[in-house]
Amino acid sequence: MLIRKQADIRPSEITSEKNYLNRRAFIRAGALFGGSILAPPAISAVVPDERGARLAKVRKSSFSTDEAANSFEDITTYNNYYEFGTGKGDPYRNAQDFDPLPWTIEVEGHAEKTGTFDLEDFIKPFDLEERIYRMRCVEAWSMVIPWVGISLADVVKHFKPTSKAKYVAFETLNDRKRMPGVRRGSLDWPYREGLTIAEAVNPLPILAVGLYGQVLPNQNGAPIRLVVPWKYGFKGIKGIVRMRFTEKQPETSWNMAQPREYGFYANVNPNVDHPRWSQARERRIGAGIFASKQPTLMFNGYGEEVAHLYKGLDLRRNY
Repeated sequence: MLIRKQADIRPSEITSEKNYLNRRAFIRAGALFGGSILAPPAISAVVPDERGARLAKVRKSSFSTDEAANSFEDITTYNNYYEFGTGKGDPYRNAQDFDPLPWTIEVEGHAEKTGTFDLEDFIKPFDLEERIYRMRCVEAWSMVIPWVGISLADVVKHFKPTSKAKYVAFETLNDRKRMPGVRRGSLDWPYREGLTIAEAVNPLPILAVGLYGQVLPNQNGAPIRLVVPWKYGFKGIKGIVRMRFTEKQPETSWNMAQPREYGFYANVNPNVDHPRWSQARERRIGAGIFASKQPTLMFNGYGEEVAHLYKGLDLRRNY
């Protein structure tokens, strides 16, 4: 298997924002002229082995924001991924030699279909979609990222959870040898996260296997990670190796570590401050040192799609 380091990727292989957005505009225009352009026959998701390889047969999604995406450099060099270090630049520096293949995902719990699946078999039944999402970090910074992934709702339905399944829990790889951050006591490893079943079958969440049209870089959670755009970034568990359907609310890593600061729901909410800073405004990475912060949007701007999930729930207590 050919492994290419970041320095081996030629600039011509990284789509510029201008060309990327122009291509989106072209496809959108084509959809207005003839909707069949955006509705190809169902195809199996395929992720190449080569680092930095382009992903083929990616369907454009109507869920994408019209905002300009952050640059590839922004997205891949400024990350939270504690398994590779606590600094924002640590994942890029420390994950370059990590080999994410072969990879398996174990599915267990209250579902009709369970077992251990090779990554290829796990994603094969689904379509690859590009979804450009606003992403908001709890530290009050944000990005717009062009993810490529498979619908989590489709994945959940594929495994047929039973009536006992109220939540879906995720765990990441726990590898002290290859992940230097795991050798430190910053969290109780492995990293754990979870969603309610209602959240998981909402159309927005995806399991991402790529960004900017290419295979997901190590520092962004290769080979597969969760993306939930209306929640703070720590809900987006990376390097998933286990998916469990549970009756009880699962424990989640940051809530276990600091329950006063990090709740299970973690919905983006400008009206609920973090105990140590305000969440009312955010700084867009890449906007420049003189750019002012912008107001944080409730549910990160996805309220129309998700607010009904929390009807009657006190979002100040259930943060």
